[in-house]
Amino acid sequence: MGPDDELTIGAVAARSGVAVSAVRFYDDQGLIRSVRSPAGHRRYPRSTLRRIAFIRAAQHVGVSLADIGSALAALPGGRAPNRADWAELSRGFRERLDGQIRALERLRDGLADCIGCGCLSLQRCRLYNRDDVCADAGPGARRLTDPRPS
Repeated sequence: MGPDDELTIGAVAARSGVAVSAVRFYDDQGLIRSVRSPAGHRRYPRSTLRRIAFIRAAQHVGVSLADIGSALAALPGGRAPNRADWAELSRGFRERLDGQIRALERLRDGLADCIGCGCLSLQRCRLYNRDDVCADAGPGARRLTDPRPS
């Protein structure tokens, strides 16, 4: 990578639309890679812009940084994803996203019955958990988030 192919951290931040602190964080987490200039400043290849675009798009749909990091680590040489890589990476995320969509639909449908009800009927309330019978299913609103609550 020659000096003409390198971007400063400020240029990466400006062109990618993320804060300089986010660029540093992605670098520190190994999601992107920098080299140091003779003065010790971070320099990034132009392909970093595509990697950040992928990171932001994946985050936007709820993919964790750990999963994003695993996906990017599978790319040879730490390069930016190309068309074939995008297709492969998206297949890997598809099943997870489909599960999240189903969970959100269950949550939406469950909340439709609850909003404004005032819980006037504990026999019909989906959230009522008499005698804590859902405790074994785990923490949180199990009746809203699980497809088959206890």
